[in-house]
Amino acid sequence: MVSVSNVQFGKRNEDVRLVQKALIKRGRKIDEVTGRFGPQTKAAYRAEQLAQGFRGSAADGIPGPTSLANLGRLTGLFRLDDGLVPARNQGRLTLAQVTFRDPDDDSGEAAMRGYARKACELTGMDTKFGVPALTTIAKRESASNHPRFRINTSDMNAHGRKAADGHPLNCSRGATQCIPATFATYHQTGTATTPYDVIACMCATVNYVRHRYRVNQSGSDFAARVQQADPRRAPHWY
Repeated sequence: MVSVSNVQFGKRNEDVRLVQKALIKRGRKIDEVTGRFGPQTKAAYRAEQLAQGFRGSAADGIPGPTSLANLGRLTGLFRLDDGLVPARNQGRLTLAQVTFRDPDDDSGEAAMRGYARKACELTGMDTKFGVPALTTIAKRESASNHPRFRINTSDMNAHGRKAADGHPLNCSRGATQCIPATFATYHQTGTATTPYDVIACMCATVNYVRHRYRVNQSGSDFAARVQQADPRRAPHWY
């Protein structure tokens, strides 16, 4: 098991050593397995992210849960330990606790603004910043929770055993398209256990971008740090 929180720039530990071995197995350039995450490992990890299809700021050489889980799966050297939620969020689920019933929440931009306001309230994000960012993500990821686009069965995450909704376990789901492992890791206390629930999905997205992209508590830099949340820039998966 490898934890994202252990595999960060400047750290030295056994998790880094495993990731270095996996990067070498994938053909990335690392001269020596040292267990220290330095500039060469960062460059190698960026090459791996690019090979996995990440682009722009998402290919920054810093491991995130999706790319790290993919690296472990592709090499067979480790599995992702997703216990990386900030301590203040006590809502983390195990993957087995994630459910897959679709409550058929409302769709459309007006509905997304309402759900986003509630998600901001639950996560402590300023609605001035969080509502437009989450509404933009939902519009781009699921056509504002349109039933036809609540699950993605065609991208790199569409693999794994069949879940209760009849689709591969790792498919992205919900208004803001969370993969179940990410949804479980960043689940918000008091929200539904299914990513098809719009508020639960949006809350998980807020918690995720705060950790992965270092979006601040108020969300004032949400659109700046997450291109998919910025209506002034071209769509870009996150």
